[in-house]
Amino acid sequence: MIDEIRRAKESDIDGILNLLSQVLEVHAAIRPDLFITGKTKYTAEELAQIIKDDNRPIYVALDSNTGKVMGYAFCMIENVEPTNCSTGRKELYVDDICVDESVRGSDIATRIFEHVKTESCRLDCDYITLNVWDGNLAAQKFYEKMGMTPRKTMMELKR
Repeated sequence: MIDEIRRAKESDIDGILNLLSQVLEVHAAIRPDLFITGKTKYTAEELAQIIKDDNRPIYVALDSNTGKVMGYAFCMIENVEPTNCSTGRKELYVDDICVDESVRGSDIATRIFEHVKTESCRLDCDYITLNVWDGNLAAQKFYEKMGMTPRKTMMELKR
C-alpha cells in the first residue's frame, strides 16, 4: 500500500492538513481543556514555510495507488549546547506522527518511524526524542515497541 516515504512537498499540504485535523481530534478527546476541536496545528501557509526549512523536515508516507498522504512525521533538528553540567548533543525531535484513521493499525507508523531512525543516522543525530500525551496509550505502546524509553515526565497542577 505504501511505496514511498519522502520529504514533504508543497503538493502534499492538503493531505497533511487532513491528517493534522485527525491528530488534533485525538488530542482534543484526551485534553479538551487544551485543544480546540475542528482546528489544525498549522495553516497551509505555515506548512509551506516548514516544508522549505531543512531543520524541520516533514516525512510523508504515500499510498502507492493514489499518491495520497497516508501518514507523516514532523521533525526538528535540535542542537543542544553543552553546559557546565551536561553534554552537548544533536537530537532529532519528533514533533508529531500521524497515520490516516482509515489505515491505523497497519505497518505505516512503523515504516515512518523506521524512516525517521534512518534519517537521524544520516543527519548524525545522537538521539531521537518526542513527547507523548499522558492518556494516549496507543501512542505510548507504539513508541515503546519502537525501542523508546522515557527520559523525563512533565507534571502539571491545573488551577
